[in-house]
Amino acid sequence: MSSVARVTTITVRSEKSFEDAVAVGIERAAQTLRHVSGAWVKEQKVEATEGKITAWSVVLEVSFVLDD
Repeated sequence: MSSVARVTTITVRSEKSFEDAVAVGIERAAQTLRHVSGAWVKEQKVEATEGKITAWSVVLEVSFVLDD
């Protein structure tokens, strides 16, 4: 049996951490996309105010398997 996957790019922002941003992104993608099978972090960024980090952002490439 063969399968075909597709990749979509999403950007996620968290006020907690990079790990939280990734978890929130996967959870949200799975609400819309069926068969989410994984993701990789393409980019990481932080926002800062007066020298203190205020938010963490990630760009995720999310893979999901297409229905037959």
